[in-house]
Amino acid sequence: MSELHRITVDPEQCGGRPCIRSLRIRVKDVLDLLASGASRKEILTDYPYLEDADISAVLEYAARQSDHPVLHVA
Repeated sequence: MSELHRITVDPEQCGGRPCIRSLRIRVKDVLDLLASGASRKEILTDYPYLEDADISAVLEYAARQSDHPVLHVA
């Protein structure tokens, strides 16, 4: 089941960058933590207002953002 409903975009919040459930925690913040080696458990401990499904939503959002066609112009 998709968790993308957890990702919110509000032009008045965080410069319009995608956030998790309007909490002012940006998708990029969680991606950076994961990329630096933080585990889900560590993130959830450091940010107790996040839920495991929020991390799944971040990963789903990032995967969809990277899945776009590349057009080669000759």
